[in-house]
Amino acid sequence: MDEHHPPRRSGPPPWLTGARPRRTAGLPWVSTAALLVFVMAGTGFAEQGQDRRPLDLAARLLLLAAVGALLLRRRRPAAAAAVTCAVTLVYLAAGYPYGPVFLAVAVGCFSAIASGHRKAGWWSLGGLWAGHLLLVHWLYRWLPPEGDRGAPWAQEGVIAAWVVAVVAAAELLRVRREQWAAARAEREAAERRRAGEERLRMARELHDVLAHSISVINVQAGVGLALLDSDPEQARTALTTIKGASKEALDEVRQVLASLRTPGDAPTSPAPGLDRLPELTEQAAGAGLTVTVESEGRPAALPPGADLAAFRIVQEALTNVVRHSGSRTALVHVAHAPGLLRLRVDDEGPATGGDAGGSGNGLVGMRERAAALGGTIEAGPRPDGGFRVLAELPFTEPDRGVHRRCPPEPSEETP
Repeated sequence: MDEHHPPRRSGPPPWLTGARPRRTAGLPWVSTAALLVFVMAGTGFAEQGQDRRPLDLAARLLLLAAVGALLLRRRRPAAAAAVTCAVTLVYLAAGYPYGPVFLAVAVGCFSAIASGHRKAGWWSLGGLWAGHLLLVHWLYRWLPPEGDRGAPWAQEGVIAAWVVAVVAAAELLRVRREQWAAARAEREAAERRRAGEERLRMARELHDVLAHSISVINVQAGVGLALLDSDPEQARTALTTIKGASKEALDEVRQVLASLRTPGDAPTSPAPGLDRLPELTEQAAGAGLTVTVESEGRPAALPPGADLAAFRIVQEALTNVVRHSGSRTALVHVAHAPGLLRLRVDDEGPATGGDAGGSGNGLVGMRERAAALGGTIEAGPRPDGGFRVLAELPFTEPDRGVHRRCPPEPSEETP
């Protein structure tokens, strides 16, 4: 290798794919010098037994020019191929012996075609071949050496096979380079998509955790300030609720951030699911919201993704009731069906200072969670007043022999 390429974790080496390293100031001196030595020495051996002009200073200079042009095969592959072929044709027209100079031609044209300069490589190689045909079958009478005879036509078949082999190998490498480049671009695009999806997931988690907990804290802080002097015991209860809500929020935020730092590690605590509905209703009660939970059908074992999505949807819906509704009661209805979970969260309204069901990131996050599972979310005012969130989450039931946590089965729970 001529340059020091940075290590690659996977895929073909850079010299095959055509990928250039960041440090591109250098020229391929080492390989070009090695090729020059081989051409010079090999031509000296090859001239023996040939009825051609002996090598002299002019011949050596032509060989030097033909090989030296290959220094530009990385930066200017088309020009390098054209110069090498032109100098080689001049070398042959001067009557000098055949030899490894054709290796320089092969390297120059191969580099041009493989790097995408197909026409330049073809025209350079084709021009050399056509010029050689004129030299050995017509112009040889007027060119050195004296008394030269025309070459047999059978020789042209060998040259044609050599030309075809060079072109075929270069085209094959060019196609492979394009395939590798396309695959690399696809991998990079997939990595960017995965990174974007992960950032979106983290944003949803943090929003759901913080929005709910801060809503509870905000309500309880207001209660505590209002009762601090008149009812210190009730103020103490509000502060206790604030402490519990903030501790839970911090724990969940740490869990989310820990997965960012060590994405390959298993979470230290299980993700929340419908089995934590009692805790959710208790927190809502601390914010002054009475929540009734109803269950319909036989609870099924939910996959972790569906379980988490269901919990977050209910959590966000209740948070919106606390923040945007004048109602102090809400109904959570959980309906279980084979392969389908239906959630309905109702409040009596009316809206206070904004949309009854909330707007912005909360509803967007709920829709994204449902869409990720192939489900749907409907959120809007009810005909008889109030606001309703209706979610349908399909899921694949795990094997019956595998027991996972299931949501509780109370017919009603009023904190």
